[in-house]
Amino acid sequence: MKIVRLTAENVKKLKAVEIVPDGSVVQITGPNGSGKSSVLDAIYMALAGTRAIPSKPVRAGADKARIQLDLGEVIVTRRFTAAGGTTLVVEASNGARFPSPQRMLDDLLGALTFDPLEFSRMDPRRQMETLRGLVKLDTDIDAIDAANKADYEARTAVNRRAKDLRAQAEGIKVDPAVPAEPVDVAEISAEMQRAAEHNADIERRKANREKAAATIAQERARAERLREEAEALRRRAEAAEADAAEAERGANELQAKLEAAGDLPAPIDVADLRARIDRAAAINKAVADRQRRAELEQQAAAAEQEAAELTARMEERSRQRAEAIASAAMPIPGLSFGDGEVLYNGLPFDQASSAEQLRVSVAIAMAANPKLRVLRIKDGSLLDENSLQMIAEMAADQDYQVWIERVDTSGKVGIVMEDGTARQAGELAYAEEAAEEGEQA
Repeated sequence: MKIVRLTAENVKKLKAVEIVPDGSVVQITGPNGSGKSSVLDAIYMALAGTRAIPSKPVRAGADKARIQLDLGEVIVTRRFTAAGGTTLVVEASNGARFPSPQRMLDDLLGALTFDPLEFSRMDPRRQMETLRGLVKLDTDIDAIDAANKADYEARTAVNRRAKDLRAQAEGIKVDPAVPAEPVDVAEISAEMQRAAEHNADIERRKANREKAAATIAQERARAERLREEAEALRRRAEAAEADAAEAERGANELQAKLEAAGDLPAPIDVADLRARIDRAAAINKAVADRQRRAELEQQAAAAEQEAAELTARMEERSRQRAEAIASAAMPIPGLSFGDGEVLYNGLPFDQASSAEQLRVSVAIAMAANPKLRVLRIKDGSLLDENSLQMIAEMAADQDYQVWIERVDTSGKVGIVMEDGTARQAGELAYAEEAAEEGEQA
């Protein structure tokens, strides 16, 4: 369904316009301010209703306005008043009126608001959303993207943990000569305890011998004193002599014991035992370091395995995603979905050439308007002749009608707007030529 005829009166800058399109491309030309945009806006206002009607749709100085679109199968008539009122009538070709006209137009309209040139100006996320709204996929790639994003973040954390574990393991320096098992320090300590007890016994016996020697000396001195006292104190001589004899006997007994005791054993050198304990402690620390390094390496290997499994799951989802996209009916070959952006021939859309971007944008606009096969381009002055030719070829091939607004003051291109009115290009020149011929006659 396309526009067969457009008539508009007092709409925005338009006075009275009647346009009967001819061909797939309808160029609305003229200088700035002549009413070109008002023509394209009138089409949208007639069809889209409230969301497209500006606050002042009626031309300044007029009381009312009217737009009528003949779409062949239906005729749309929308009227406006300067006070803000609006009415809509939609009739079938046989004259029957639709009871819910705007609902019927909304179903017909689709994405008419889409200007093909606007697609290339969207950010990548909006481009992705726009294309996703048009292309039906058998697989929920949003769920795939969400799952892959979650696994990607999980894999990043796992790889970071594995890297940290590897760094910790590599930070532990292990001497290859360190034995596999730790040394039994308890046995060495027990041996050292026995040595300490042995040496303490020696010291104790030594002290006892030194004490006995001192006692011998004391007793002999006392015996000498007693003899001297016995000599001096004869009346106590016998008692003193007896005491001296007793002391002498005790001294002799101790002397005999001391002589029978023999030499003391040599003490045990505990410095070697201490050195052995220190070496055992160093060895045991090295063994513990080796075991800790092995544990860290095992943990790192497990983390790396987990990361590999996450990668495998992501790759499988990506494969499913690619298959779903490859099997989808795209508006144009070469179009695809990337990670949050639209791809064309495998590259991000913004890296495509200007001609490729235009071709894709027009194809998407056509896919968005399967019923009312009409597109609007309001910035047509940005298009060169090659771009216009490409749009014309696409419109003809796909049976679409493209209305293009372009600044042109030659009066020789398309529908020429002059102060809110329209004429076919060349009409003024023909009239002037006819007038000149009449004057000459």
